[in-house]
Amino acid sequence: MKKDIHPKYRAVVFQDTSTGTQYIINSTMRSKENIKLDDGTEYPLVKVEISAASHPFYTGKMKFVDSAGRVEKFTKKYNWGKKEEAAK
Repeated sequence: MKKDIHPKYRAVVFQDTSTGTQYIINSTMRSKENIKLDDGTEYPLVKVEISAASHPFYTGKMKFVDSAGRVEKFTKKYNWGKKEEAAK
């Protein structure tokens, strides 16, 4: 393998934002946040919206995911609705 071209592979904490569940998994993900766990070790923290702890397939409970908010953010970002109003 060539040196200095591969991302660093290390233990990373993935935290489900809806349930607070944390998983320590080896990954190449980068993060600006760190978290110190009970064992005293500091890990990079990656926040995720859905994990096995909150996904309806694994929990058996239906959960509403706000996808409409994402569409509204997109249209607001590119001012699509305002362009149509200005044309009228």
